[in-house]
Amino acid sequence: MSPDIEPSDARAARRQQARENAEYHRLAAERAAQAEAHATAPMVAAFAEAMRAAGIEPTRLRAMPYSGKGTLRTDVEGWYVRRDRRNAVGVDGRWYVLVAAPSLRGRLSGIHVEPSAAPMQVGAGGRDGDSVALDVLLRLRLDAGRDFPS
Repeated sequence: MSPDIEPSDARAARRQQARENAEYHRLAAERAAQAEAHATAPMVAAFAEAMRAAGIEPTRLRAMPYSGKGTLRTDVEGWYVRRDRRNAVGVDGRWYVLVAAPSLRGRLSGIHVEPSAAPMQVGAGGRDGDSVALDVLLRLRLDAGRDFPS
């Protein structure tokens, strides 16, 4: 610290630098997420088209509450892509994460599920063996055809 800077000024300068660094990293993460979504959206849309072309009928999707007990009806039709039924592709060619907050109203009348950006690596950060590349997962699901649990 130089002698002409007051200690409180130095602390303020460090706080300002920390805010600027945090903003820089937030924007970089946002750009990376947008680039990933831009790369995965065509894969997911192509998967939905391939499922229709193969004659594999979509099903009304159900979401799991955070507790993992029971299921909630959703307003989305599509195809599950993982056996644990936590991810699916809708007939609209968009990616859905089928985990929701539990609610009595949701149990009775169903829930609305918003599409989200598909990750390049599905299940990243999970247990060993849970992570799989999106293109591989979609290919495996397409190859399973009607034999996949719905």
